[in-house]
Amino acid sequence: QVQLVESGGGLVQDGGSLRLSCTASGSIFSIMGMGWYRQAPGKQRELVAGIVSSGSTNFADSVKGRFTISRDNAKNTVYLQMNSLKPEDTGVYFCNVAVLAGIRVETYWGQGTQVTVSS
Repeated sequence: QVQLVESGGGLVQDGGSLRLSCTASGSIFSIMGMGWYRQAPGKQRELVAGIVSSGSTNFADSVKGRFTISRDNAKNTVYLQMNSLKPEDTGVYFCNVAVLAGIRVETYWGQGTQVTVSS
């Protein structure tokens, strides 16, 4: 089992910044990828940003140029730096981790952290 602990959400004004972090612990052999998803009220959960073990990253078009994702492999932690936040960035942000468990890939979700951007 893998446990994920998220932190860093909160209330911020339009144009502000927040930094989310997510630390994985437990039975971790190899983390293949880490990422952040978000879910706004009444909408489906969507990928915001992801980073794989090679360091390659991908972002939703709506956050390109404003958000960055990074990871500290020694700490099994992924960070999401969010700048120039907009009200449409409001939602619950979930950490997602894909780990190699034997010959299978297992995915885990964090409990979610609320991000609210006021106009």
